[in-house]
Amino acid sequence: MRHHFENSSWLVSDVSLKSLLDKIQEELRKKEEIRDEVQRDMRRATRLSKQAILFAHQERFNDARKLLEEAKELFAKLGQVSKDHPDLVYAGLVNAAFEEYAEAHTLFKLITENRFTDPKELDIPAVSYVLGLADVIGELRRRALDLLRKGDVKTAEDCLQRMEHIYVELMAMDDAYLLVPGLRRKCDVARRIIEATRGDITIETRRSSLERSIKELEKVVERKRKVG
Repeated sequence: MRHHFENSSWLVSDVSLKSLLDKIQEELRKKEEIRDEVQRDMRRATRLSKQAILFAHQERFNDARKLLEEAKELFAKLGQVSKDHPDLVYAGLVNAAFEEYAEAHTLFKLITENRFTDPKELDIPAVSYVLGLADVIGELRRRALDLLRKGDVKTAEDCLQRMEHIYVELMAMDDAYLLVPGLRRKCDVARRIIEATRGDITIETRRSSLERSIKELEKVVERKRKVG
């Protein structure tokens, strides 16, 4: 009889454990669903930011603004999720999305309002903002080259000045290399980009100057021919 009682006790314990593990499994399943949704949202936010950068270069500013607002809504949704599941959100895809958003928003504001955006205004981590800012240098080179093709050397030079300003300020952050992983590599790339852009602008400036000189010489020759 005693043996039967002990078996019954184990049975009750097993049933309780099964119920407990079922609940845990359900919680894990819900977490996985939330993680999958967060990843989908962050991939979409990254795509929206990349598209906004493209539209900014094309000077389709209203379209770029709409995409950035849509991305901002996804980050707001992420903020709500992080309150209940902080362990699910701040990782790979999320950080990449923040960086792309910071890059897109900063470029947009520099082009449309000639100002930098505060990371608090974007409501993103400071590290993501700094890394995104470093990538803006490459996008400003792209804009400078587009401007050179249009013959707008002056605005291309303004882009170069912005690039140099960002680079100098990032380099002045003594502790940033230790606190912001990947920043040193981005700054090394930025330095080469700036040098290449300076060379492109110098060549175009000399070409434009030579072209103007040739036109002036042609006018002088034409006037002398008419007088003669």
